[in-house]
Amino acid sequence: MMVRTIGEVAAEVGVEPHVLRHWEQVGALTVSRDGNGYRTYDDRAVEQARTVLKLRRVGLSLPEVIAAMAPKKAAAQAIVTAKIDDLEGEITRTRQAITFLRHTAECRHRYLDDCPECASFVREP
Repeated sequence: MMVRTIGEVAAEVGVEPHVLRHWEQVGALTVSRDGNGYRTYDDRAVEQARTVLKLRRVGLSLPEVIAAMAPKKAAAQAIVTAKIDDLEGEITRTRQAITFLRHTAECRHRYLDDCPECASFVREP
Protein backbone atom coordinates (compact mmCIF):
# COMPACT_ATOMS: atom_id res chain seq x y z
CA MET A 1 0.00 0.00 0.00
CA MET A 2 1.39 3.34 -1.06
CA VAL A 3 1.23 6.30 1.34
CA ARG A 4 1.10 9.81 -0.09
CA THR A 5 1.28 13.37 1.19
CA ILE A 6 -1.53 15.89 1.02
CA GLY A 7 0.19 17.67 -1.87
CA GLU A 8 0.57 14.47 -3.86
CA VAL A 9 -3.06 13.49 -3.30
CA ALA A 10 -4.33 16.99 -4.09
CA ALA A 11 -2.46 16.92 -7.41
CA GLU A 12 -3.64 13.39 -8.19
CA VAL A 13 -7.29 14.08 -7.38
CA GLY A 14 -7.31 17.57 -8.92
CA VAL A 15 -8.11 19.77 -5.93
CA GLU A 16 -6.13 22.17 -3.78
CA PRO A 17 -4.69 20.85 -0.48
CA HIS A 18 -6.94 23.19 1.52
CA VAL A 19 -9.96 21.41 0.01
CA LEU A 20 -8.74 18.06 1.35
CA ARG A 21 -8.15 19.65 4.76
CA HIS A 22 -11.67 21.06 4.74
CA TRP A 23 -13.20 17.73 3.76
CA GLU A 24 -11.33 16.12 6.64
CA GLN A 25 -12.41 18.87 9.05
CA VAL A 26 -16.12 18.44 8.25
CA GLY A 27 -15.94 14.64 8.36
CA ALA A 28 -16.22 13.81 4.67
CA LEU A 29 -12.69 12.38 4.53
CA THR A 30 -10.80 10.20 7.00
CA VAL A 31 -7.03 10.68 6.99
CA SER A 32 -4.30 9.10 9.11
CA ARG A 33 -1.42 10.97 10.70
CA ASP A 34 2.19 9.90 10.94
CA GLY A 35 4.34 10.15 14.09
CA ASN A 36 5.01 13.83 13.40
CA GLY A 37 1.32 14.68 12.93
CA TYR A 38 1.50 14.99 9.13
CA ARG A 39 -1.46 13.74 7.13
CA THR A 40 -0.82 10.48 5.29
CA TYR A 41 -3.10 9.21 2.58
CA ASP A 42 -3.27 5.50 1.87
CA ASP A 43 -5.08 4.05 -1.15
CA ARG A 44 -8.36 3.94 0.77
CA ALA A 45 -8.15 7.65 1.67
CA VAL A 46 -7.33 8.56 -1.94
CA GLU A 47 -10.36 6.63 -3.19
CA GLN A 48 -12.49 8.29 -0.52
CA ALA A 49 -11.26 11.71 -1.73
CA ARG A 50 -12.15 10.77 -5.31
CA THR A 51 -15.62 9.70 -4.19
CA VAL A 52 -16.17 12.97 -2.31
CA LEU A 53 -15.08 14.93 -5.38
CA LYS A 54 -17.36 12.98 -7.70
CA LEU A 55 -20.34 13.41 -5.39
CA ARG A 56 -19.63 17.16 -5.15
CA ARG A 57 -19.41 17.39 -8.94
CA VAL A 58 -22.81 15.76 -9.38
CA GLY A 59 -24.31 18.37 -7.08
CA LEU A 60 -24.29 17.02 -3.55
CA SER A 61 -23.47 19.44 -0.73
CA LEU A 62 -20.86 18.34 1.81
CA PRO A 63 -23.51 17.33 4.36
CA GLU A 64 -25.20 15.30 1.61
CA VAL A 65 -21.85 13.74 0.66
CA ILE A 66 -21.25 12.72 4.27
CA ALA A 67 -24.72 11.19 4.48
CA ALA A 68 -24.33 9.46 1.09
CA MET A 69 -21.09 7.88 2.29
CA ALA A 70 -22.59 6.77 5.61
CA PRO A 71 -22.27 3.12 6.56
CA LYS A 72 -26.05 2.79 6.69
CA LYS A 73 -27.19 1.98 3.17
CA ALA A 74 -30.76 3.23 3.68
CA ALA A 75 -29.58 6.70 4.72
CA ALA A 76 -27.20 6.89 1.78
CA GLN A 77 -29.91 5.78 -0.65
CA ALA A 78 -32.34 8.39 0.69
CA ILE A 79 -29.84 11.19 0.01
CA VAL A 80 -29.03 9.91 -3.46
CA THR A 81 -32.69 9.40 -4.33
CA ALA A 82 -33.51 12.94 -3.20
CA LYS A 83 -30.68 14.30 -5.39
CA ILE A 84 -31.98 12.31 -8.37
CA ASP A 85 -35.42 13.87 -7.83
CA ASP A 86 -33.84 17.35 -7.67
CA LEU A 87 -31.87 16.76 -10.87
CA GLU A 88 -34.92 15.41 -12.69
CA GLY A 89 -36.81 18.55 -11.64
CA GLU A 90 -33.98 20.68 -13.01
CA ILE A 91 -34.11 18.77 -16.29
CA THR A 92 -37.86 19.39 -16.54
CA ARG A 93 -37.42 23.11 -15.80
CA THR A 94 -34.57 23.35 -18.31
CA ARG A 95 -36.63 21.65 -21.02
CA GLN A 96 -39.52 24.03 -20.34
CA ALA A 97 -37.14 26.99 -20.54
CA ILE A 98 -35.75 25.76 -23.86
CA THR A 99 -39.25 25.30 -25.26
CA PHE A 100 -40.23 28.82 -24.17
CA LEU A 101 -37.04 30.39 -25.52
CA ARG A 102 -37.29 28.54 -28.85
CA HIS A 103 -40.83 29.76 -29.28
CA THR A 104 -39.80 33.28 -28.27
CA ALA A 105 -36.96 33.27 -30.80
CA GLU A 106 -39.29 32.10 -33.57
CA CYS A 107 -42.43 33.98 -32.49
CA ARG A 108 -44.08 36.02 -35.25
CA HIS A 109 -45.46 38.55 -32.77
CA ARG A 110 -43.56 41.79 -32.22
CA TYR A 111 -44.12 41.73 -28.44
CA LEU A 112 -44.35 38.63 -26.28
CA ASP A 113 -47.48 40.03 -24.62
CA ASP A 114 -49.23 39.88 -28.01
CA CYS A 115 -48.66 36.15 -28.39
CA PRO A 116 -51.18 33.76 -26.78
CA GLU A 117 -48.58 30.96 -26.60
CA CYS A 118 -46.01 33.20 -24.93
CA ALA A 119 -48.65 34.37 -22.48
CA SER A 120 -49.51 30.75 -21.59
CA PHE A 121 -45.80 29.96 -21.03
CA VAL A 122 -45.53 32.99 -18.75
CA ARG A 123 -48.49 31.80 -16.65
CA GLU A 124 -46.93 28.35 -16.08
CA PRO A 125 -45.19 27.87 -12.75
